[in-house]
Amino acid sequence: MLIDYHTHHARCGHAVGALEEYVQKGIEIGLAQIGLSDHMPLLHVDPAAYYPEMAMPMEELPRYVEECFALKEKYKGQIDVRVGMEGDYIEGCEKEIESIIRAYPWDYVIGSVHFLGEWDITDFRQTDGWEGRDRMAVYEQYYDAIGKAAATGFYDYIGHVDVIKRFGYKPEGDVTHLENAALEAIKKQGLGIELNASGLRTPCAEMFPSRRMLEYACKLGIPITIGSDAHQPERLGQYLDQARAMLKEVGYTQLATFNCRNLLLIDF
Repeated sequence: MLIDYHTHHARCGHAVGALEEYVQKGIEIGLAQIGLSDHMPLLHVDPAAYYPEMAMPMEELPRYVEECFALKEKYKGQIDVRVGMEGDYIEGCEKEIESIIRAYPWDYVIGSVHFLGEWDITDFRQTDGWEGRDRMAVYEQYYDAIGKAAATGFYDYIGHVDVIKRFGYKPEGDVTHLENAALEAIKKQGLGIELNASGLRTPCAEMFPSRRMLEYACKLGIPITIGSDAHQPERLGQYLDQARAMLKEVGYTQLATFNCRNLLLIDF
C-alpha cells in the first residue's frame, strides 16, 4: 500500500498547487492514501510583520478543513484522503494550539518543531540565526522542545524529528544522547514519528530522521509513517521508494496510518 502523509499546498504561502491537484496527482502515481497536512496558522508572531508566506492565515483554516473533507468525499473510491494538519509546537502557546486541534475532526495532527522562539530554524531566509550561537545549545533547545511537544498529548506523530540538521549546522560534539532522549520521550507518550524523505533535497542530503535514529526508533517500537513533505504536486511521493527501502533495512515491517485520530498499522 502506497501512502504519503506529509503535503503542503498553496494556502500556506510557500507551496504551490491546489489541494485537488495533490489528490489528483496521488491517484496518478497510485497512492492508496494521501494525507493533506498544511501548516497551522502562526500564533506567536505577527504574520504581517514576520517573514512573508510562512503559513495559512487564520481565516483560511476553516476553509482548508472544509475543502479537505469535500475532496475526501469527491474522490472516495479512487483514493483515501486523510485530513490532517502540521501543528507547530510553540512553547507558551499550548492553549491556542490545543484550541485549534480540538476545533476540527482531524484524521491526524503532526507535531513539528520549526520555531525556537521567533527563529524558524527550517527557513532558508533565517540561517543567519546560527551566527554567533553555541550550536550544542541550539540542539539542546530544539530536542527539549521535541520532548515537550510529545508530552502535550496534542499530536499523533512527530514530524521530521531531526530537522535541526537541515542546513548542515551541527555541533562539534556528539548529539546521540539528545536524539535518543527525544525518541524515548516520543515512545513514552505512545506517539509515532515519520520518515520524511524531503531531507534528500536539502543541504544535509539525508532523510529526517537519520538511519541511526531510525534504528533506535525501531528498537524502541515506535510506529512510523512516511511523507514526501511535497510543496509542489509533482513532488508528491518523491523519494518514498528510498524511504520504504530504508525502513525495511532497519527492521520495520509496518507503516502507521491514521483515521479519526486512531492509529492503524499496515504491512508494506
